[in-house]
Amino acid sequence: MSALVEIRDLVIAYDGAGAMTLGLDSAELTVARGETLAIVGESGSGKTTIGMSIGRLLPPEARIESGTITVDGVSVVNADAEALRQLRRDHLGFVFQNPMTALDPTMRIERQMVRAIGGKPSRDAIAALLRRAELDDPDRVMRSFPHELSGGMAQRVIIAMAIARSPKLIIADEPTASLDASIREKVMETLGRLREENGASMVILSHDLRLISRHADRVAVMYGGRVVEIGQSATVLERPAHPYTRALIAAAAGNEKPGERLEPILGAPPVLRGPGLKCAYEPRCGIARPECANNRPEARPVAARTVCCHFAEEVAAATSDTEEARTE
Repeated sequence: MSALVEIRDLVIAYDGAGAMTLGLDSAELTVARGETLAIVGESGSGKTTIGMSIGRLLPPEARIESGTITVDGVSVVNADAEALRQLRRDHLGFVFQNPMTALDPTMRIERQMVRAIGGKPSRDAIAALLRRAELDDPDRVMRSFPHELSGGMAQRVIIAMAIARSPKLIIADEPTASLDASIREKVMETLGRLREENGASMVILSHDLRLISRHADRVAVMYGGRVVEIGQSATVLERPAHPYTRALIAAAAGNEKPGERLEPILGAPPVLRGPGLKCAYEPRCGIARPECANNRPEARPVAARTVCCHFAEEVAAATSDTEEARTE
């Protein structure tokens, strides 16, 4: 079966402040039908750019320089305005980071739900959709303005809107970042259940490694506008084969043992002024060697995942040894 989403050799540039920067540098990604794929990385890594490019929801200063994006056989890059509207309306559902900015503050929820569903849905149909998103009092929710709802309730309204037309792909951009820690897991469980009920695929853009480890089938790690490691969640997050993935995990709170310190990643992500001719992570990498500064690593299979690193086998072996030592 063909992939639902295929991104090949995608280059996206941003114009600003008198200079051009690359948001994506020949990025490659596929999303299988029915899977949940998480894309992780620091701010500036390219994860939001690649996620929003799937629906061509890029800011005005961004332009697609080259490459292809295909969603269910439709070329996103070449689609005209009408084809793009149809793709977004019928195939894609979006869950954005802050529900209070995604919702119209001047409009009651019922009216916004009508627009999301399309046509002339009955109040019962709207109420049923809100109940699917686990809103227990849909009548009150429909009467409310966004500011009268809690953050968790507003995000569930956004989720209900995202699934209103039974999309084939849900794109969730930091869907729990603005919520209290106590309800993040519940909201993700709701989103995952609805994805499964609809038979849809889902792409999650997130910083929260602990959260996505429980909800994603695969993880794609981005750095310097490229996917530098991708594979099954347990494989990538428990035994990373790229130094950047290993550094992300070491810097993430939640997995440390008592007395252990988190290890911040020194330096900052690169500002790409053109196509990379070397490993973008080389200036920050603890195992960098001359080859890293002189040759751009290409994606290749290593230990049941795909990695862009000249020394991925060495990193994977060292990670396995460390994990075994921790568990003894």
